[in-house]
Amino acid sequence: MSVALASGAAVRAPLVADSRDGLVAALAEAAQSRAVVMTMGALHAGHAALIRAARREADHVTVTIFVNPLQFGPAEDLGRYPRAFDADLDLCARERVDVVFAPTPDVVYPGGEPAVTVDPGPAGSLLEGASRPGHFAGVLTVVAKLLHLTRPNVALFGEKDFQQLVLIQAMADDLDFGVRVVGVPTVREDDGLALSSRNRYLSPHQRASALALSRALAAGSAAAAGGPDAVLAAARAVLDSEPGLRVDRLDLVDSTTLLPASSGSSRLLVAAFVGTTRLIDNVAVPLPRLDGQPPSALAASPDASPRKA
Repeated sequence: MSVALASGAAVRAPLVADSRDGLVAALAEAAQSRAVVMTMGALHAGHAALIRAARREADHVTVTIFVNPLQFGPAEDLGRYPRAFDADLDLCARERVDVVFAPTPDVVYPGGEPAVTVDPGPAGSLLEGASRPGHFAGVLTVVAKLLHLTRPNVALFGEKDFQQLVLIQAMADDLDFGVRVVGVPTVREDDGLALSSRNRYLSPHQRASALALSRALAAGSAAAAGGPDAVLAAARAVLDSEPGLRVDRLDLVDSTTLLPASSGSSRLLVAAFVGTTRLIDNVAVPLPRLDGQPPSALAASPDASPRKA
């Protein structure tokens, strides 16, 4: 079956499944090499980059579209999280997605909120986990379920949610999921703003304020030769100069342990409110190593996927 896009071009529509049996049927003829890209919908160019990366990794690509209630806190934006299913299907068709799995919560959690969840371990209570208690247990639980349901060889996640990427990799390794987890670099607008489904909440004035996040990360990265204190000071100076921003977190962490970084491979992470919208971003920072050797390739190259320590 093909669908006509707004441009008039005809492309093959992905198979759409909204039930477990429907997903099994849709995957029955799938190629041996399979990739999955997990999303909460409201797809944009960042998701398209993930799908294109998935196509390079495997012959068959499944995209999941599911707004997971387990990862939202009581005061967060579950009810108003953007939903645009028809536009999402158009993007999936343009990117040659084979299967879209778009279940409702009762399909993913048929018994209601699960009694058994995935504990992210100590790293799950750091950083974003400290600001959003329980968030990563919800994330890892739904990722684990979707991996079991879609049965991929490889799963791709964006580096914008860097802590999430590290924790998913740790879960896949520690629990022997047999899935290769690949990180994909953050996609940005021409002015540096990291693409996010939540950007559509921003007014033009708020969007201008949000650019301070990427400017702060660039300033921090440029100060890497001065060590951790210089990195944090440079980034903080940019953030503090933007009155439309309320900073939630600014952290410089080791790329594998997520503990405060002192040298080598590290990530500078920021979370801030612009109005009522909470945005996150991060950048690799090549801190000088204490032994005088050059920083590792992971910090130097945003294409590298993080790995557990």
